[in-house]
Amino acid sequence: MRLEVTCLDRVGVAKDILTVLERYSINLVSIDAMTKGRLYLQFAEVPFDILKELMPQIRKVDSVHDVRTVAIMPSEQERYALKTLLKTLPDGVFSLDAKGAIRFVNESALFMLGMQEHEVQDEPLNHWVQGFNFSRWLSESQVHGQTARVHIGVDEYLAEMLPIELPEDEQHSLLAGAVITLKTPDRVGKQFNALQRRYKGFENVLAVSDKLQDVVNQAQRMAQLDAPLLITGETGTGKEMMARACHDASMRREKPFVAINCAAIPDSAVEEELFGYVTNGKLMKHGFFEEAKGGTVFLDEVAEMSNAAQIKLLRLLQDGSFRRVGGEEDIRPDIRIICSTQENLAKRCQEGKFREDLYYRIHVLGFHLPALRERRSDIIPLAEMFLEHYSQQLSCPIKRISTKCRNFLLAYAWPGNVRQLKNAIFRAVSMWDGVANELTIDQLKLPSYEEGQGYFEGDFDGTLDQAMKKFESSLLRRLYPSYPSTRQLAKKLGVSHTAIANKLREYGINKAK
Repeated sequence: MRLEVTCLDRVGVAKDILTVLERYSINLVSIDAMTKGRLYLQFAEVPFDILKELMPQIRKVDSVHDVRTVAIMPSEQERYALKTLLKTLPDGVFSLDAKGAIRFVNESALFMLGMQEHEVQDEPLNHWVQGFNFSRWLSESQVHGQTARVHIGVDEYLAEMLPIELPEDEQHSLLAGAVITLKTPDRVGKQFNALQRRYKGFENVLAVSDKLQDVVNQAQRMAQLDAPLLITGETGTGKEMMARACHDASMRREKPFVAINCAAIPDSAVEEELFGYVTNGKLMKHGFFEEAKGGTVFLDEVAEMSNAAQIKLLRLLQDGSFRRVGGEEDIRPDIRIICSTQENLAKRCQEGKFREDLYYRIHVLGFHLPALRERRSDIIPLAEMFLEHYSQQLSCPIKRISTKCRNFLLAYAWPGNVRQLKNAIFRAVSMWDGVANELTIDQLKLPSYEEGQGYFEGDFDGTLDQAMKKFESSLLRRLYPSYPSTRQLAKKLGVSHTAIANKLREYGINKAK
């Protein structure tokens, strides 16, 4: 159980809150004291009836404004974020104490050493890493950051060494140890090349199939224009990557590229997030459009945008200006807007779920990204690219794809498109068991999927008649809302009107649902 307490920064307020917890015999696990009057408390789970009494009692404490439950403590967030970063970082990272002994090591570093964590804990790093004396460096009167070429056995690395200093008082600091990062020559070379080619445009887009090459050619021409652009395609086809490529290939490449997932912003906050807001004449927040000044704003899943936000976006596209929520000043951000959607926007306009005038404004230019199953010649090159990337990032020896796995990849339906393929390769590499040195079907752990049918379990339970009814019901539920009458639906499916009416009645399907 975790609580966030909003309060004034008063001496003794924490003690008063702890007194309330003591009355309920609640043992505190941890406490985070943050700036701007926030305390976070963690303790064991308590029954709901006790929590219902506890929270009002805490609110009664002098200087406390509010109290609410939260999912995670700030210190936990920082700790898990650091663990995630170190776990996925392809570079070897060592944390040393002031004498050069290893206190912490990440998985990439252990792979470089070929050791287990308990074997290197509290041992001098120089037992394995040669070419630089870490303990002598840490014993110097002034310890500064260093870069040196080192080696582990016959393998060479670039070592970056940074001292860890803790503040002792206002003028002095205490040396607590150092962080050592080891990079392979290959990784250093790739980072340098990436720096040299900061703006790649469409160089990152792997297009082997004729279908995707045609789309890339269209996109390259549209990238040079400054008109609004609409990118359509199923989820996972790479709409954001193409939007970023268009930005990097445009005259706005030196300015910001701001990507916004419209589906992830609550309706109550979307206007403030996009346009900013003013309270009593005071600017409280810059919106995303303002932050992207001179650059490109990418509105992902624009179909999910609220009606109020659609109106303001329409004005921005018409006049080139907008007003912050609560503000009176016209802001002219000089931006290009690129939108994406997996929905049929024209159909949503007919249903009254999207403004028709806005649809025409954002669809001045547009292209459609084909699904991965429609461009199967891209599947193996993409899989090989992801495999090389993650094998290097996670220091895994899997470098090739077995013949059976290649055939399986080509035959799979890929309902999640490129994103699903990428995630499947990452999962296989990250869960490598140390046995096979090539990618196999079993390592991918992809669920069974039949195009047009969806996912299904291998241990199917039921009869053929039940399965047919289930499919029939699913098909009718999807099709019926799109047809104005049962007669037209019957004509579409090639059956009698009476048969369709009976089926709809049998499965309890109607348009109101």
